[in-house]
Amino acid sequence: MKFKHLFMSGLLAAAMATSVQAKDLRFAFQGDANSMDPYNLNETFTLGFVTNIYEGLTMRKPDMSIVPALATSWEIMEPTRWRFHLRKGVKFHDGRDFTADDVVFSAERVRAEGSDLKTRISADTQVIKVDDHTVDFVTSSPNPIIYFEWETWSIMSKGWAEANKAVSPEKLSGDQENYATRHANGTGPFMLVSREADVKSVAKANPNWWNNANKEHNLDTVTLTPISSDATRVAALLSGQVHMAYPIPVQDMKRVDSGADTAMLVGPELRTIFLGLDQHRDELLRASVKGKNPFKDIRVRQAFYQAINVETIKKVVMRGLSSPSGMMIAQGINGASADLNDRLPFDPAKSKALLAEAGYPDGFELELDCPNDRYVNDEAICQAVVSMLAKVGIKVNLIAQPKAIFFKKALKPNWDTSFFLLGWTPGSLDSWNVLYNILGCDEESGRGKFNIAGYCNPEVDKLTDMILSETDKAKRDAMIHKAWKITIDEQAYIPLHQQAVAWGVRKGVTVQQRADNQFKWRHVMMK
Repeated sequence: MKFKHLFMSGLLAAAMATSVQAKDLRFAFQGDANSMDPYNLNETFTLGFVTNIYEGLTMRKPDMSIVPALATSWEIMEPTRWRFHLRKGVKFHDGRDFTADDVVFSAERVRAEGSDLKTRISADTQVIKVDDHTVDFVTSSPNPIIYFEWETWSIMSKGWAEANKAVSPEKLSGDQENYATRHANGTGPFMLVSREADVKSVAKANPNWWNNANKEHNLDTVTLTPISSDATRVAALLSGQVHMAYPIPVQDMKRVDSGADTAMLVGPELRTIFLGLDQHRDELLRASVKGKNPFKDIRVRQAFYQAINVETIKKVVMRGLSSPSGMMIAQGINGASADLNDRLPFDPAKSKALLAEAGYPDGFELELDCPNDRYVNDEAICQAVVSMLAKVGIKVNLIAQPKAIFFKKALKPNWDTSFFLLGWTPGSLDSWNVLYNILGCDEESGRGKFNIAGYCNPEVDKLTDMILSETDKAKRDAMIHKAWKITIDEQAYIPLHQQAVAWGVRKGVTVQQRADNQFKWRHVMMK
């Protein structure tokens, strides 16, 4: 797959920033950030939006390498003790000083009930203030990737949260808001000005940002307008109502790229799109089979897998802009293996035979839950899956909904789905993230929070724990390979593909595209 890249180096952008007048950026996305509470939803767009306002101890550059942010440096004091040295002179947007107290508070809040980001710091990790600008993280066992996901662990002000009764995170599944739902107080390069959920959110450049001397943008304000309709979103870009829009549907990419004033930025994304099959319940939700769960039988899971033609999805639905995958991770993620990425062949006859062998010669009926404003062509992918399964006798009723409804329904604790489409990018760019979050089943330890399929194998959990603490790379990679081999052989999930990142921009607007599809305003230059 060939991708077109339109990037500008940070050095060039920084040089231009001093000579170009500040600008007002307007952009559109297919949905909205779920909340301004940075611990509300572990979802790429929401995390990407709020981390323009909040910051973590670390951050990632456009090439995804990790660099210091609110921490200036870190070191291993002993195998289970990491020491982070905090940046001095940093202030939150309300003028409060950033100190170690805020880090300790944020560590408690991100692991509190209601947080969707509990895995940023394990429950048994002690977070200890050494002094006002030094914090130790003491783990129960060595953890070589402890900070790999900390760009999206936003540090909050302890004083601000307490003063505004926002000490506890807003629950994704609940209807009760707190002050942090519609307000924000970070340390980042942009400050929230106004928030109208599903209508418009406005931010402005932070004049007191600690790194303004090296800033790589010339923006004054940024306005997000959620536009769910693909046609309307593309029209807004082509007409100049917005300067940047994403995703651009594959069928519209050529029109945008050939426009007099617009261009496409297309690159490979590290997100894997997959189907989940409920292997936990004794009876599937809203299915024709009563008293038992067909998905507990590996033959049924394999039948579903081999009934789906990912090459047709790639050609017809994705217009060639996807990479079919046999793994639950992209090949750019640590632990990916080419020898495990081959998919089972598309074989409807085999699917029918497997269904008959499992006791379902005439198939059965069930629901498929699918977001319609989250991933590239998500509803169209689900429609294709419905059609393909129908050919082997499976009648699927498609329930396609906006992501705000879909996530509340599908994610735990509601967990109201038995067949679903989801996408996942491991924020650490490491296999452990997926093995722990998507394939883990010991929920008392916090693992498996997003294991909506209910897959469970104690051997995989044991390997996952060993992977987290192993510091020898060769041994660690071997354990990762073994864990993936087990889950693939057991048809734990049905991976489909990695989609392409597809952004449309007005000419004269330079952005830096990241493989995790997060839009960072700090890298935007406008003529």
